[in-house]
Amino acid sequence: MVKQFTTVDQSDRLVPINLRQSGRTPVEMLISTRVRKSPYWHLSHEAGCWRATVYNRMYHPRGYVRPEDGGAMVEYDAIVNHVTMWNVAVERQIQVIGPDAEAFVNYVITRDATRIKMMHAKYVILCNQYGGVLNDPVLLRLSDNEFWFSLADSDLMLWLQGVNVGSGYNVKIAEIDVSPVQIQGPKSAALMADLMGPAIHDLPYYGLLEGKISGREVVVSQSGFSGEKGYEIYLRDATLYADDLWNAVLEAGKKHNLMVIAPAHHRRIAAGILSWGQDLDFETFPFQCNLGYQVPSKKKSDYIGKEVLEKVRAQIEAGHPPFKSVLVGMTFGGKPIDDYAADFWLVSGTDNREPLGYITSPWYSPELSTNIAMGYVPWDMRAIGTTLKIHLPDEYAERPGEPVNAVVVEIPFRPSANPSARELAKADDRGAAF
Repeated sequence: MVKQFTTVDQSDRLVPINLRQSGRTPVEMLISTRVRKSPYWHLSHEAGCWRATVYNRMYHPRGYVRPEDGGAMVEYDAIVNHVTMWNVAVERQIQVIGPDAEAFVNYVITRDATRIKMMHAKYVILCNQYGGVLNDPVLLRLSDNEFWFSLADSDLMLWLQGVNVGSGYNVKIAEIDVSPVQIQGPKSAALMADLMGPAIHDLPYYGLLEGKISGREVVVSQSGFSGEKGYEIYLRDATLYADDLWNAVLEAGKKHNLMVIAPAHHRRIAAGILSWGQDLDFETFPFQCNLGYQVPSKKKSDYIGKEVLEKVRAQIEAGHPPFKSVLVGMTFGGKPIDDYAADFWLVSGTDNREPLGYITSPWYSPELSTNIAMGYVPWDMRAIGTTLKIHLPDEYAERPGEPVNAVVVEIPFRPSANPSARELAKADDRGAAF
């Protein structure tokens, strides 16, 4: 039996993070009707998808280039130098529509929904009554009375429908047949212009544009999960028209060296983009994970979690945060991390005694020529320049059984094509991180 570490203080959690170092397990994922297949699933398989995970109860491609052919780092080269297409239909769209849509959305998100313009989107968070982050979706505003939550991995629709039971908001809340693909990379604008015309060049960051691709109705946003220039194409009636969209992108992409890849977690880590369920969850306060800017101090209207979050902010400002650990960036030694981590690798102080924290998202950065990661460390070890030890599995360790040196650094690790709201907030000293 693999040792379960208990010395990482998680006493502020009800469901502790599983820190058991079990390593990679040679199992085959069962394909059955219990888990949904997206409208692009067969197309991903044709494009070479060889492994997948489950996200929002749907199979989610996580690898196209096999390890013997260079693996994920070949996909990384494609996104930083050319243009890529991702099957991200797992980002399910939860529509909130009706006369009270704005009021309802404003009650469930921490940011001010009244300030979101028509045909624009925003990165938002929703918290529970305890201040924990339930989801960090992109919120699209299609009209005065219609919003789409483009979900991270959780059953948020059930939460939204439950909130509205007895609340009296005149809205309809339902998952709709809209499935996105992402077009990401420095050549994405040129590809999108070939698909939709020159108007794409006037689309601002997080702006929305309605149009057609291959005769099928789409909504396009300038956004993405990579830190590179990119777009998301939301296909209406995706069950019917997935092949039409996919094949149109493939054809237009030939002259741009388009490659179908998995979501580029190696690039999103470098950009400091969080992955819900990995870097944060429903027991994480926004202030723990560089999302303090998502909790405005001047939002007058009530929202779920407001009272708790304002209290937490006051405790932090008084120097007494009500949590044990905080998310930081780290660079560290060892062999290049070239695949997804199977465990939350453990972090110790330089004395190399019992673990004090854990890594959530590691990968190798070719630009920095070092391994990078986000992870949680004790509050008093969060300062830039703090030295640590990381306990890597033997496949990545410099010497088996010995931890490698690490240092706390700024997030993001490298600039984004469009600076995130978190980066802008930090530059303006608006509480991006504590």
